Amino acid sequence: MTTCAALVVAAGRGTRFGASTPKQYADLAGMPVMRHALMAFSEHPEISHVQSVIHPDDHQQFADAGAGLTLAAPVFGGETRQQSVRLGLEALADIKPDFVLVHDSARPNIKPETIDRVIAALSGGAPGAIPVIPISDSLKSIGNESQIMGSIPRDNTVRAQTPQGFRFQTLLAAHQRCQDTSLTDDAAVMQHEGFDVIAVPGDPDNIKITETADLLRMADNFMETRIGSGFDVHRFGPGNGVTLGGVFIPMDKALIGHSDADVLLHASTDAILGAIGDGDIGVHFPPTDPTFKDAGSSLFLSFAMERLRAQMGALIHLDVTVICEHPKLSPFRDQIRNSIALVADVPVSRVSIKATTTEGLGFTGRGEGIACQAVATVRAPARR
Repeated sequence: MTTCAALVVAAGRGTRFGASTPKQYADLAGMPVMRHALMAFSEHPEISHVQSVIHPDDHQQFADAGAGLTLAAPVFGGETRQQSVRLGLEALADIKPDFVLVHDSARPNIKPETIDRVIAALSGGAPGAIPVIPISDSLKSIGNESQIMGSIPRDNTVRAQTPQGFRFQTLLAAHQRCQDTSLTDDAAVMQHEGFDVIAVPGDPDNIKITETADLLRMADNFMETRIGSGFDVHRFGPGNGVTLGGVFIPMDKALIGHSDADVLLHASTDAILGAIGDGDIGVHFPPTDPTFKDAGSSLFLSFAMERLRAQMGALIHLDVTVICEHPKLSPFRDQIRNSIALVADVPVSRVSIKATTTEGLGFTGRGEGIACQAVATVRAPARR
C-alpha cells in the first residue's frame, strides 16, 4: 500500500507580517493559522503521518496549535527554508513514506481536493507535482524609481502553491545534494537536480498569509452564516404591567414566569443559542434553580451573546415577532429595539421588532397570554 506523509513547514519568523506573534500562530476563526493546515492533513484519509518543522522558540505555541491532533513530534528548522525542509525530510527517513507533501503553514485554507490532485499525479508516475493558479493580470517590470520598464508575457506563467508533492526518497536526496540556498521552493530544488515536476490545478482560495491584511481577507473563508429560531409563551396573571425586551409596559395584567417572564428576550436568547448549537435557555437557566427567581431576562440575552462571541461569532440580525392582542407594541417599538441593541451590544439597525395578533383565535386571541418567535442570523467560524 502506498503511503504519503505531510511535512508542514513553520520555522520562519514572517517579518513582513508586522506582528509580534509569528503569522502561523496568529488567530484565524478562533484557532491558530497553522492548526487549520494541520487539521486538513491529519484528517485526510491518504495522509499517514504529519511531520512539522518549527522554530525553537515556538515549541509551546506549536503544542497549543496541534492539541488533540495526531501529529509527530516536531523538529527544529534551520536558517533557510531549504534547510528546514531537509531537516523535516530527515525526520521522516525512518518511516520512509512513498510520497511526501510539503506545505507552508501559512496556507490555512488547504482543501482535500487539492491534496487529492497532487497525490493522484504522484500515483500516476510523476516525480513531483505542484498546484498552480493561472495569472490573469498583466505583468510589468519596474525600474528602481518605480517606472514601468516593460511588459512580461503571461502565457504559460502560473502562481505556484503548496502542498508540493514528491517521491520521498527522491526529494530527500535532492535536498541533501543541492547547495543552492537561493531556491524558493521544493519544485525548484527538484528541477535543479534534474527531475521533472508537473502542474495540477490549484485553488484560488489557497492563499498564503504574508501580511496582516492577508489574514483579515482570509477570515471570510472560515466563516459561515447560521440561522437560529426561538419560541416562547407566557400566560397572563394578576399585575400592573409586562416587561418585553427589557422595557416595562403598563397594563392591567402581568406575565407569569420563574424570571421576569420577558417572553421577547426568552425567544431571542433561544434563537441565538440555537444558531450556535448551544442548547436553550432552560438548559443554562433551569426554572428549578432559585438563583434565577424573578431575574431580569437581560441576563439571559447577555449570556447568549457571550457564548456567541466565545465562538468568535457575531450577531448579524435579530428578527422578533410578538404575538398578542394586548398590549399594543407600536408606542414602545423603538424603545424595545434600543434596549435589545444595548444588551446585545450591536447597532440598533440589527434588531427588528414586529407585532401581530391572531385575530381573536387561540390563547393569545382570548387574551390569555403572549407568544413570541425570534430568528437570529449569525456569522461564526465554519464547523469542521
